[in-house]
Amino acid sequence: ESAALLAEAAYAVVLLPLTAETRGVLGAALLGALPKHAVLVNLARGGIVDEAELIARLADGRLRGAAIDVFEREPLPADDPIWKARNTILTPHISGWFPGYAEKLAEIFAENLGHLERGEPLRNEVDRGRGY
Repeated sequence: ESAALLAEAAYAVVLLPLTAETRGVLGAALLGALPKHAVLVNLARGGIVDEAELIARLADGRLRGAAIDVFEREPLPADDPIWKARNTILTPHISGWFPGYAEKLAEIFAENLGHLERGEPLRNEVDRGRGY
C-alpha cells in the first residue's frame, strides 16, 4: 500500500503522469503518511500534489522539506504562498533538462520526421487515451 511505503520514506519522489486517477492523489492522507523527517520531491505534474496541504505540513513542521519543479498553476503567481513555504526549493519546471538536451530533442524530432514521412509509428508518441 502507498501509505505504508510513504511511512518509511526519507525522500518521496513523485514521477506520475497527470491523469484523472492521479489528480490530487497526494492529498492529506498520503502526505500525512510521510514521516516528519521526510522530504517530498515533485518532478511530475502540477495537480498531483495538494499544494495547500503540502504548504500546511511544511509550515507546522509535519514535513521536513520539499523540492518542487511543477505547480498547479504555471507560471507560479508572485503571490502564491508556496514562495514562502519553509525548507522548500522551487525550480521553474526544468527538472527534465540535462547537458545535450537541445541536441537530443533535435535528434528525436529528425527521427520522428522520417517516421512520419514513411508512415511509421513515432518515438515518444503521446497515448491520448491514457493521457500521457
